[in-house]
Amino acid sequence: MKRRYDCGKCPGYCCSYPKIELKATDLKRLARHFGISAKEVRKRFFKSGAVKGKAKKCVGVLRHQDDDIFGTICIFFDTQSRRCTIYDARPGICCDYPGRKRCGYYEFLSFEREAQENPDYIALTGN
Repeated sequence: MKRRYDCGKCPGYCCSYPKIELKATDLKRLARHFGISAKEVRKRFFKSGAVKGKAKKCVGVLRHQDDDIFGTICIFFDTQSRRCTIYDARPGICCDYPGRKRCGYYEFLSFEREAQENPDYIALTGN
């Protein structure tokens, strides 16, 4: 499946989703990546509290950090370079995004950049 978008031209919209849910396999991958225990991963990188109303496959949600563009963004997102700092160990949900050939935000962003005649314009959606 050939992608019709370029994540390298995006300011990290999908990383600003309020709930980036993790599965047990993601927890283990992060523990291996950082060389720490799963318990330490939960303590350092997960938001406190349970995920209500979610399937048992979800074991937690990633913490966020402040972001000038979207308000908050994933704790593993470098807000200066606008890139993931754990790309090779990123959660499965991040690997699968957007789950199809097209990314709606990328198409919206491309349209706005063309309309504004500014290749660096960042269109906000009120996320």
